[in-house]
Amino acid sequence: MMINNIDVGRVNALNNVQNTKRSSSTEKSTFGEDSISVSQEAREKATEYYMNQVAAETPDVRADRIAEVKAKLQDPNYLNSAVIASAADKLMESFGL
Repeated sequence: MMINNIDVGRVNALNNVQNTKRSSSTEKSTFGEDSISVSQEAREKATEYYMNQVAAETPDVRADRIAEVKAKLQDPNYLNSAVIASAADKLMESFGL
């Protein structure tokens, strides 16, 4: 295949563009660094939100613990004066008496 009538001006212009030297050094930005500040109120709200999420995901009733206590109460040897006194002391302590 033969190409006729090549415009020498266009080829030379293309060569000039390809031969241009690019700057190898990069300029540093004169802008400052990014920063963010969070107010104490926002931190408290975030903590509150997190605690509400944890509370919503935590079951109110611990079925395993309830089953354990029921099993102990059904055992006639479990209820004795020491266990009753300990439970009474803890109950009085919880009321601040």
